[in-house]
Amino acid sequence: MAYQRIFWVVLDSVGIGAMPDWADYGDPAGSDTLGNIARQRRLELPNLCGLGLGNLKAAEGLAPVEKPLGHYGRCGLKSPGKDTTTGHWEMVGVILDKPFPLFPNGFPAEFLARFEAETGRRTLGNRAASGTEIIAELGDEHVRSGSPIVYTSADSVFQIAAHEEVIGLFELYRICEIARKMLVGKMEVGRVIARPFVGQPGAYMRTGNRKDYAVAPPRMLLDGLDRAGVAVHSVGKIFDIFLGRGIRSYEKTKSNAEGVAKTIAAAGEMERGLVFTNLVDFDSLYGHRNDVEGYARALEEFDAGLKDLMGALREGDLLILTADHGCDPTTASTDHSREYVPLLTYAPGREGGRDLGTRASLADVGQTVGENFGVKSPAGESFLSELA
Repeated sequence: MAYQRIFWVVLDSVGIGAMPDWADYGDPAGSDTLGNIARQRRLELPNLCGLGLGNLKAAEGLAPVEKPLGHYGRCGLKSPGKDTTTGHWEMVGVILDKPFPLFPNGFPAEFLARFEAETGRRTLGNRAASGTEIIAELGDEHVRSGSPIVYTSADSVFQIAAHEEVIGLFELYRICEIARKMLVGKMEVGRVIARPFVGQPGAYMRTGNRKDYAVAPPRMLLDGLDRAGVAVHSVGKIFDIFLGRGIRSYEKTKSNAEGVAKTIAAAGEMERGLVFTNLVDFDSLYGHRNDVEGYARALEEFDAGLKDLMGALREGDLLILTADHGCDPTTASTDHSREYVPLLTYAPGREGGRDLGTRASLADVGQTVGENFGVKSPAGESFLSELA
């Protein structure tokens, strides 16, 4: 075992440039989440650049360093898709042969009629939309009628929004569970998502009580780690993405800052194993809302927290930073983008500076984690030996 503990942090949607097949996914030309933000607004990311981010992605404010503390590279995606489930599944060795279904024009009327019959409630919406926008538009009617708001996006998702004082959380979750059971076969979307909100007309806002109902993944890395007795602690939405499979303990979060804090807390408690963290604010709060300034601030706030996280690590630890897809806030699109993602590693007391190159798949990260703990992931090429 090269490392006693691995801290694997997913910077949700922080892509670093379009993959060659970007046009097949309807992306705007030139999507480059990190690079385009840096071109519009100078970034101050000294700790990420200290690990080699600037060596990997030169842009305004992202300067290369002569001797990076970490190793650096980038990962492509082998699976078709550009969404949360696809990216995270690939990380743990699941390469899809076909994408999850999309419903850009809403869900079929026949399906929706059956769903309404099962839940006993009429629905509103049923189209692709921004969550905050459709709540602002249909929130008043929802409060008046009690009908939940159903919508999707460019991702493979079935989302249900409801005011917590109109449809309580327990009932909203029950409705989502009904949808999850019904969405099978050709209708099997990657996730059903409960989107509760609160507030008054003109001032609705989503709460932290979101809940994801994912498709059960096939055999994957986390299963193998569990069988081998390797403790896995998750932070953020990792638990929901994998339905808790192979995860022995978990912490939910309501912000990137809380995610970093809970990852640092885990560093003070876990003696051996994997801490697997997702920081979703980049994507949910800023990428999908084309908020360049907000995204830039979130990157800088994470960079400040990264210094504390690195300081909490000890010799024998490995930190891995990566992402699952892109979501460029500088383009006209509010959808995810098909991009390469960064790969940065850091191990206290060990030299960095190695270029890990362009990895063919995010599965390489999972295979590396697996090899460290003596477990074979279903896919990917390990780069563990390159970290020595």
